[in-house]
Amino acid sequence: MSMNSFGHLFRVTTWGESHGPALGATVDGCPPGVEITEAMIQQWLDKRKPGQNKFTTQRREPDAVKILSGVFEGKTTGTPVQLMIENTDQRSKDYGDIAEKFRPGHADITYWQKYGIRDYRGGGRSSARETAARVAAGGLAREAIRKLVPNVEIKGYMTQIGPHKIDHERFDWDQIDQNPFWTPDEVSADEWADYLDGLRKTGNSVGAVVEVVAKGVPAGLGAPVYGKLDTDLAAAMMSINAVKGVEIGEGMDAACLTGEENADEIFMGNDGQPVYSSNHAGGILGGISTGQDLVVRFAVKPTSSILKTRQTITKSGEAAEIITKGRHDPCVGIRAVPVGEAMMACVILDHLLLHRGQVGENQGKIG
Repeated sequence: MSMNSFGHLFRVTTWGESHGPALGATVDGCPPGVEITEAMIQQWLDKRKPGQNKFTTQRREPDAVKILSGVFEGKTTGTPVQLMIENTDQRSKDYGDIAEKFRPGHADITYWQKYGIRDYRGGGRSSARETAARVAAGGLAREAIRKLVPNVEIKGYMTQIGPHKIDHERFDWDQIDQNPFWTPDEVSADEWADYLDGLRKTGNSVGAVVEVVAKGVPAGLGAPVYGKLDTDLAAAMMSINAVKGVEIGEGMDAACLTGEENADEIFMGNDGQPVYSSNHAGGILGGISTGQDLVVRFAVKPTSSILKTRQTITKSGEAAEIITKGRHDPCVGIRAVPVGEAMMACVILDHLLLHRGQVGENQGKIG
């Protein structure tokens, strides 16, 4: 299977399956001299790991990362960094009933049609477990960004679960880390808990919307026409398993605006830098960062493995019914929040390195 890598200069290749002995990432192109330890990466994996509350899969994985290469005396050497996470709580027997059947809404059928073989144990590479490797690579990217541009801050949160959206009038950054949904709306968190608990008990699942914001990103990242920052951000988020839609800034709602409403007016700030009246563009114009917050939003579909009887077919083409046993997320969007943060970090670092290589410091001065 090809195409398991992303990035240009900061290049990440993920490997491993949901029920294999281990999974991980090989990271090439990380600058030398970045201070990094397993604990620095582990803090982000701990946000994503399963079994932390009743609203996520009850698979118990410590997701303990090991650095196997590319680091000496606590700093990156500039050579490939190998990150490994062992699988310790596989229950492959749970998937015996679906070995010959395709789960509706799942990649089972397309993997079989393309390759003629599939790892039905948890979905193999199509499992959301693959994203643990991305989070590990994102932890390394965050530390490299910290060295190059110390003021960058990346934060993700849920804005919608099923039909239930947050109230932006109640948006509170401090609330994000205080509830199991990573949402900035305390009232919505309580309402979502009751809603999702009901779905979970019936064996059903639901989708979600996740927003990721990066503050402090300098102007000038990205390049026309095919190297746009938003092109790579959209591709990175869309590559996350179960993601079906991506928006930058105003996104689809931009189609509802007039040019007058959509235009982010520009003024000179007291510090001699441009300031904007709004951020409909999501911090990117012409594929190049403006210096405003980068705002990316993505939609995650409902988990396909559910305890609900669905109609399907077997590999031999016979009609069948299917019900998926095992331990699954009633809303996989919850654990997608740290994954989105990781992909944002990887793309920003990649473009910082590209910008430094081609331009160095920004050439166009204002004022």
